[in-house]
Amino acid sequence: MAFLADYGLFLAKSLTIVLAVIGVIGAVVGIAIRNRHTSPEQIDVKRINDRYRDMANAIEFATLSPEQAKKKQKSSKKELKTKAKADKRNPPEARKRVFVLNFHGDIRASEVGLLREEITAILLGAHDGDEVVIRLESAGGMVHAYGLAASQISRLREAGIEVTVAVDKVAASGGYLMACVADRILAAPFAVIGSIGVVAEIPNFNRLLKKHDVDYEQISAGEFKRTITMLGETTDRARAKVKEEVEQTHTLFKDFVKQQRPIVDLDAVATGEHWLGTRAHTLKLVDEIRTSDDYLMSLRETADIFEVEYSIKKKMFDRLSGLIGRLRGGNLLTQDSQPMTHLT
Repeated sequence: MAFLADYGLFLAKSLTIVLAVIGVIGAVVGIAIRNRHTSPEQIDVKRINDRYRDMANAIEFATLSPEQAKKKQKSSKKELKTKAKADKRNPPEARKRVFVLNFHGDIRASEVGLLREEITAILLGAHDGDEVVIRLESAGGMVHAYGLAASQISRLREAGIEVTVAVDKVAASGGYLMACVADRILAAPFAVIGSIGVVAEIPNFNRLLKKHDVDYEQISAGEFKRTITMLGETTDRARAKVKEEVEQTHTLFKDFVKQQRPIVDLDAVATGEHWLGTRAHTLKLVDEIRTSDDYLMSLRETADIFEVEYSIKKKMFDRLSGLIGRLRGGNLLTQDSQPMTHLT
């Protein structure tokens, strides 16, 4: 009897596990079938004016008595109907359109791919008089990535669209490389601005290898195919070459800033330092001390404001791969990496 009881318990556990696995597989297959005919890419456009109106109504209704709120709701509906009829008889003049983009930069400027799609979408439907406001937050990173991000903003300028960059927290180094392309830069009083400089860095373990009698061999063609590496011995010539490359990149950075904002005193601001918003305004690195919220609210009565966001839905396999990569520390440098050159 004891054997039969144990065997029955074993069968029950096994059946539970099998049913659970079948349920998970069924759910995954169901999601895959639903998403098979839908594009993983999508662009969302939200009207910010409606959000401001709803917020204002929520505050107002919360301060009224139930009777007053009911009367207010009826009168608001009546006003909307009256306005809709009037607009139908006499269509109002087209208002200015403002498109809001959000860019949160990391060291790799990972969102530049999304930014380029958002800008492409705006350019495809652009009208005369449109404005783009970019709420920018970045402390900089890789040179080539932030150079591409700045080039995306240049596409708007070249198409004749007014560009405003609003910095509430930080636009330093590569972040400022992006910001300086705009027609106008707004900054909060304590936002971090500037840091027009370049740095190259990489850890070197050569002395540790020698201490433990470990040889490191590297074969390359071309004198400067490899300069400073993680495991090889650093020579004075290699160090001088990297220093030369860093100086060249800094020169390009300074020339770009001077081209975009000729009003700045380059000798005073291209030292690698950063400043808070008010001081940056004095140095002409920004044009106005103002938060993005304050600027957008000032436009709500005279312009139609739209927030544009491009997104890509990742497949289940890609999500799992990304998770595994993060768990394994997939962002570590490989042993033959060159120095990481950053705008900083």
